[in-house]
Amino acid sequence: MAKAQKKQTNSAEQEVADVTVSRKASGKIETFREIAARIASGEQIVPPVLLTGQARREHVRSTLREDHAQRIEQRNQDASEKFDELAEDFFKFFRGTALLFYRDMVGQDAHMPSVMALGDVHPENFGVMPDENGAPIFGVNDFDETIYAPFTWDLKRGAVGFWIAAREEGGLNRKKRRKIVKKFVTGYLEAMAGYAEHATEKNESYRMDNSPAVIQRLFEEAWEERRDWLWEDYLTASGRGFRASDELQPLSSEIDKFQKAIDDLAEANGIDAPRRAGELRVKDVCMRHGQGTASLGLPRYYVLIEGPSKDATDDLIIEFKRARQSALEGLVPPSDFDAGAKADRIAHGQAVQLAHGDIFYGAVEIDGMSFMSRERAPFRDDIDLDELSFGTWKDYAQVCGAALAQAHALSDDLGQIDYDVEPSIIAAASPKGLFVADLVRFAEEAADRLETDHALFREDHALGAFDKIELIYR
Repeated sequence: MAKAQKKQTNSAEQEVADVTVSRKASGKIETFREIAARIASGEQIVPPVLLTGQARREHVRSTLREDHAQRIEQRNQDASEKFDELAEDFFKFFRGTALLFYRDMVGQDAHMPSVMALGDVHPENFGVMPDENGAPIFGVNDFDETIYAPFTWDLKRGAVGFWIAAREEGGLNRKKRRKIVKKFVTGYLEAMAGYAEHATEKNESYRMDNSPAVIQRLFEEAWEERRDWLWEDYLTASGRGFRASDELQPLSSEIDKFQKAIDDLAEANGIDAPRRAGELRVKDVCMRHGQGTASLGLPRYYVLIEGPSKDATDDLIIEFKRARQSALEGLVPPSDFDAGAKADRIAHGQAVQLAHGDIFYGAVEIDGMSFMSRERAPFRDDIDLDELSFGTWKDYAQVCGAALAQAHALSDDLGQIDYDVEPSIIAAASPKGLFVADLVRFAEEAADRLETDHALFREDHALGAFDKIELIYR
């Protein structure tokens, strides 16, 4: 081929590529926002939850492509691994596809009281974490999807989460799963009734000394000495920085950038460096690979902070994770409450839902992108679901329901809700027996629908459906 002819061909190919990029399918957030408003107003329209057959398959495919568009487009290896994991594990599929779940709920429950909702309630999003003093507490521990929404949205997500986990991790039959979901909902309602009567939600916390037996056992299993944890999992032999592994990629050249991030966080949160954090001096930085389910493939960094002893036995690790839009954005019924955008929204949710929580939970900007932050701790852990008996499944579901109730009850104390949340929720959940039965039925139906979705996803994944983003061609 002559040079001029080859140049003309390359130019034509580039022009086609440019057009293709410019015609990349846009997200459907605004479309669903309009649907949510119409459903909330009482208009009768057909939501995606009613789709069947090929139409449902294409909805599942399109939604997952949209939710992971940036990661797919960047050929992110972690994103590819995430799709493999979702195909192999039904519970992980549920956890990693919140947008699909919530699009089936678009605009629902507009008549219900609003709260600062967690957004992604399931058995593994409760756990042990540090409080404002670095001591271990138990409660809700993942705020990535938090947003103002009807309280029932968290209960429905949690009910389905317990239903699926009890089958996949516990091997329990439908009758036992119904009892576990019932315990989760009644645990929530009983705790909420207590907060309505005594208003103790701001002062209570689940600690090692006052928790139910199933949570005390979690505290005991989660405990590890900081020195052992640091050297076994993170540090080089000298203790001066992160060691390289398949999970940790040291980025020592980025220390100055992350020192600024730490300084910005301290200023934004009003952190006067606590005794356990030394002078908030960054010793090293690494990128963390292969962590999370929903967030797998998003940039995540660990920052090593020198402790007061300066011998690496009491160093701190602060995590920075790329924040994204909540899966509930544009789907919840319209309201006057706004938690903000991306990491600011996440930090607001944590500040509301976890009174006296981690002081390093916050929002910073790194390289023009929004990141949330939190402390990693030796005892940060969640429960081993596959080790629970049927009795401890019920106990655990009940205490998780109660912990969620506390998080919701703080919405009018520390959040934007301008009415008394607790009595409003108790009234909206009456009669109690009917409300609980409705939640159990919702969990069963939603889980069955998601199981069908999972089968469709697995077939499409095997055919390469998630190797590309949605494109619009002329």
